[in-house]
Amino acid sequence: MKSIFSIALISLMSLNASAQSMEKKFRTVKVEMKINATAERVWEAMVLDYGEISNFSPYIYTSTYTNNSLKGELGAERKCNFNAKGTQWSKERISEIDNENMLMRNVVIDGAKLPLNFDNSQAFYRVKDNGDGTSTASYEFQFRTKPAFLGMLAKGGFKKQLSGTLVGLKHYVETGERVTGGTNKHKEIKKKYPKATVIKS
Repeated sequence: MKSIFSIALISLMSLNASAQSMEKKFRTVKVEMKINATAERVWEAMVLDYGEISNFSPYIYTSTYTNNSLKGELGAERKCNFNAKGTQWSKERISEIDNENMLMRNVVIDGAKLPLNFDNSQAFYRVKDNGDGTSTASYEFQFRTKPAFLGMLAKGGFKKQLSGTLVGLKHYVETGERVTGGTNKHKEIKKKYPKATVIKS
C-alpha cells in the first residue's frame, strides 16, 4: 500500500466538537526518532510549516495549503498528493494544537483511494526537548480501515511509512536537503540513519 497521509502522535488533550468520533474499535501505530536539532526547529518543520510536509515525507509527492491557510495553526488545512498524477490524495486539518507543549492533532477530512474510515482515524504529532540540544519527534496514528478487514494489512504499511517519514524529517532538519515522494532520496539516505523506534503497534 503506497498511500498514507501525514501523520502523528499521542496527546492527552480532550476532543473538541470537530473531533473524529472514534466510536468504533481502532488500531494504533506509534513511532519516534531522535533528531539532532532543537525541539523548536523540529516543531517548525513538522507542524508550523504544515502545508510543506512534502519537504520531508518520501511518500508525499506534493503538498499545498488549502482553504486560505498560510501556516500551521488551529483550523489550517492542506492537501497531500501520494502519486505523480494526483489521483491519490488526502485533505487534512489541524483539529487541536498546543504550541507550548508541542502537541498537535491532525484529521483527514477528505481523500481519494485511501483505505480509511475518516470518521474513525486521527493522527497526533509530538516533539519533546531532550535537554541537550536534541529532540525526539513522534507520530501516533489511530485508525480504522474501510473496509474493516484491511486493518491488519494496512497496519504494516502505515508503520513503514510513518517510520520512513521520520527518517525523512531527520535528514531534512539536520541537513536542509528535501526528501520528497517520487525521488530516490529516501533510498539514498535511509541506511545512514537508525530506524525509527516503534512504541506501539
